[in-house]
Amino acid sequence: MKLFAVFVLVILFLQALAVVEASTMINNASNNLANRDGASDVLDIHKKHHPQKINCSQACNRRCKESSRKNMCHRACRTCCKRCHCVPPGTYGNKQACPCYASLRTHGNRPKCP
Repeated sequence: MKLFAVFVLVILFLQALAVVEASTMINNASNNLANRDGASDVLDIHKKHHPQKINCSQACNRRCKESSRKNMCHRACRTCCKRCHCVPPGTYGNKQACPCYASLRTHGNRPKCP
């Protein structure tokens, strides 16, 4: 019986050492990842999959303020903004600032976003 108890204690001790070693390795790996030059790659991936929220209504008001068809411009702009999470600066053009916004097309293959 004593031999069995010693055996169980040794197994538990080895398991505790393995857990501590694994957590140390994970901490070291995360520190190395944050300190290396490619850390910006991780941030870029995070931004790509979790885009920053913008106020689409305000951005589209700015974009469509000189439009002759304001309601249609606002409707299209808000749709594009919700999909792309960006609106190009200014009231016309500058679509290179937001490639997603520039690439959206209507069923007739015309640019969707104003």
